[in-house]
Amino acid sequence: MKQNNENFSQIIPQWYLTQGRNGLPWRKKISPYRVWISEIMLQQTQVKTVIPFFNKFIKKFPNLKSISKASEDEILALWSGLGFYRRAKNIYKTKEIIKSEFKNRFPKKFEELILLPGIGRSTAGAIMSIAYNKPYPILDANVKRVISRYKNINLEQKDAIKSLWSLSDIYTPSENVFEYTQGIMDLGATICHLRSPMCSECPLNLSCESAFKEFDVNKRNKRQKLTKRINFTLAHSNQSFLLFKKNEQSFWESLWIPYDNQYQDFDRIFKEPRKTKIQNLFHPLSHIDLEITVKIFDYDKPFNIDTNLEHQWINKSQINDFGLPKPIKAIIDTYV
Repeated sequence: MKQNNENFSQIIPQWYLTQGRNGLPWRKKISPYRVWISEIMLQQTQVKTVIPFFNKFIKKFPNLKSISKASEDEILALWSGLGFYRRAKNIYKTKEIIKSEFKNRFPKKFEELILLPGIGRSTAGAIMSIAYNKPYPILDANVKRVISRYKNINLEQKDAIKSLWSLSDIYTPSENVFEYTQGIMDLGATICHLRSPMCSECPLNLSCESAFKEFDVNKRNKRQKLTKRINFTLAHSNQSFLLFKKNEQSFWESLWIPYDNQYQDFDRIFKEPRKTKIQNLFHPLSHIDLEITVKIFDYDKPFNIDTNLEHQWINKSQINDFGLPKPIKAIIDTYV
């Protein structure tokens, strides 16, 4: 006999208490601040990737008070290698708003949270339910997969997301909301996998309308990614690197990068180097593949340059205080 759908909200908290990922670092010392940072980091990024970044971030900025004085560069530096850097910029914008409009106290209302940069309906719901134990629904990728399969909803159909939000709201219990919210995310991440769901181990398998079905997730043809070729020049002295802040709104916005050879003032910037080396890199992003060529110019010492581009000779001892793209950081690390 099938379980009643009403049991959905009761089964998941019970499952979480025995099978959930209680050891994740953001599930210890729960606070709105820690939940916020973890939820932003977990957007479009796997848990195993986030863990070391979260630990490093919290060590540097353990609470709202400590991050309130942080510069955007300091936050981006801790984000280097995690990708989707707009998330880090949104953390900076949000903490500035909290400082100026909320007297540096984390907002306690859903209506206030959802207006903050980078915090959408699901992230606001997660903060409310996990940090404040208030019954607000969430709908991240894992939750979307669990509910859509449970009710056999085709995600391609019109109004599918609207239906899932409605169901998520119905299923979110008024009690044990902390365990329920953590549990449904864990269920999607550890049991209800995208390609090979472990239905035999799922506590909902008796009432799930998609249990033990096969899922062809490769049905849709993936859009082929574009390839962008970039030519950089990295000036390197014995003690420092010449880097430029990327201010255009695209990938790596606000990070520090070598000189982009697309600009027209190359001859006004670079003198004849004592030595030249070339490195070719391939770096995939979520929406584009980068083919990167870096010319590394060695000099005895830094020199003044003539350009309107925001730039700085950054000492090797301070390089970790600046946000750098992962492939550029990898090159620089070989010199530090």
